Amino acid sequence: MSSLIIFAAPSGTGKSTVIKRLMRLAPELNLSFSISATSRKPRGDERHGVEYYFLSPADFRAGIEHDAFLEYEEVYTDTYYGTLREEVDRRLSQGQTVVFDVDVVGAMNIKEQYADKALSIFLMPPSIETLRQRLTSRATDSPKVIEERLAKAEYEMSRSGEFDLVVVNDDLDACTERVLQAVCSFVQRN
Repeated sequence: MSSLIIFAAPSGTGKSTVIKRLMRLAPELNLSFSISATSRKPRGDERHGVEYYFLSPADFRAGIEHDAFLEYEEVYTDTYYGTLREEVDRRLSQGQTVVFDVDVVGAMNIKEQYADKALSIFLMPPSIETLRQRLTSRATDSPKVIEERLAKAEYEMSRSGEFDLVVVNDDLDACTERVLQAVCSFVQRN
């Protein structure tokens, strides 16, 4: 069985950027990004099986009833996001190291199921104020949405101690290097 690398971080911490860099810098680790399932409609050029697995709300609920998900969450009424168990198991059986970008609850659910085969990494912003500046400078969210994201960030940060590794992203290159070293070491041990 191969390894699982689980990332969680508040919005605006640089998680997606760190994951993309990790996958580019370490091809020898056979990293495979986990594609989430969702019941929302595709946006723009999104394609089924590429950005997401798009399911109807009824199909998503049926999957929940049949234990098809490692983790899932209903973020709005009838709008679900989750990780398909079969997809992860298929990749692991092919010798791939599966990389996840999930929330704190999803990360802990996956970690619980795979225990020592999974490395959980929490990326921490330098401070809430720095996070506020990053979210504001994006200019993609309203002030209300930014405040909601900051409130969620405080909750997520309060749970960072449950992760195997916490890395403060105050310097993108240094953060990526620390994550790369930890992931390489973990995958080689497993």
